[in-house]
Amino acid sequence: MQNKRLTLNAEKRKTIENVFQSHWEREDSPVVQEWTQAKNTYDTMKPKVYELVNNVVRSHQPQEDVDTIRSMIKKYDRSGGELYHDNCFEFHTPTINDEGEEDKKEVKINFTLNPSLSGYHRDSAFGRAYYREELKAKGMNPDYSYQWKDEKRNPRYYDHEAACDKWLGFSNSSKEDKSITKPVQAWDSDDYKIWVVGTSYCRTRQFKVDETTFEIFQMFQKSQEDLVRTHEKIFNYTDEKMKKLRLGLKSYRYFDQAKALADKLGIALNESVLNESSSMALSVYSPENLASLLEDKVEMTREEKIAYFKAQQKEQLVSH
Repeated sequence: MQNKRLTLNAEKRKTIENVFQSHWEREDSPVVQEWTQAKNTYDTMKPKVYELVNNVVRSHQPQEDVDTIRSMIKKYDRSGGELYHDNCFEFHTPTINDEGEEDKKEVKINFTLNPSLSGYHRDSAFGRAYYREELKAKGMNPDYSYQWKDEKRNPRYYDHEAACDKWLGFSNSSKEDKSITKPVQAWDSDDYKIWVVGTSYCRTRQFKVDETTFEIFQMFQKSQEDLVRTHEKIFNYTDEKMKKLRLGLKSYRYFDQAKALADKLGIALNESVLNESSSMALSVYSPENLASLLEDKVEMTREEKIAYFKAQQKEQLVSH
């Protein structure tokens, strides 16, 4: 007796889409590998550039000068001078412009999670690129600014923006657990700060460097931009494929058609993945899980609920 063909509906098509998307965003995907390399390059350069920045700053503002001002502040309060523990620095090097006149090139080095990068919406672009995987694991969408860049009035845009900013630490609530250190706070630690003479406005002080040092600083700034660029590239690469896939799935009536497509692309797709949704209620409301949900504890946030249900889905898939 011939098995009945499994008919697709909107929910099953969405599940299939997720399988394909996960495949295109896998670790060995060329675009993901490029992003990983960009992140590794930044991580490798950061401590080395910090050491170089520290050497430059101390050459212009010797430690003994800082110590002198610190003792003056201790004796005369702010009248004794100003010091600031900074992680943002500006540098310049002499050059000749197109008109043959003396000029200078400038570069800004920022060791925080929100460096000012030209061409990107909001400083959080770097933070979302760096913590892309962690945000996705929490059920958030670090790609929202690319996915809905032409729909900024869409409530979904601001919902995902708020969720990402909250997890990263760009926005905080007085009700949050202060014992939890968010990424923004972690990156603002003393590890990458240097005592400078002056105020908190790094624009008010520029340090002159030679051409070689300037080029190294430019390379570091480029490593930050490359991380954001490769994050956007992952989205564009996947989104282009997903648009074509959705059009194709709309024309498919049966699962075996999607299965044939997956086989041709080398993507593992089995009927068991479609049983997740229907079995989720049984899984989530099993005695163990229902008891957990009914315990007297703090209500889960939207992001925690999404992560919880995804974990349940993964567990159910493994059991098949």
